[in-house]
Amino acid sequence: MEKTVLKIDGMMCGMCESHINQVIYKQFDVKKVTSSHRKGTTEILSEKPLDQEALKKAIDQTGYHLQGISTEPCTPKKFSLFHRG
Repeated sequence: MEKTVLKIDGMMCGMCESHINQVIYKQFDVKKVTSSHRKGTTEILSEKPLDQEALKKAIDQTGYHLQGISTEPCTPKKFSLFHRG
């Protein structure tokens, strides 16, 4: 899994977050997208690294401004019904 964090300028409300999320879900093969207008970020979880140029183009087309992209490997949290300890 790969975690990609976008720094986005221009999101002002929950509708802005939804707009960004929809564009990413529509154009990329992702598992999860979460945006925060307060933080000015969008976090994306995907199986494979995403094309950064394509991300920039997709965000620019929405009217928002992509200020930066960072990526890091992400390991899914394991869930257990049993308490260990």
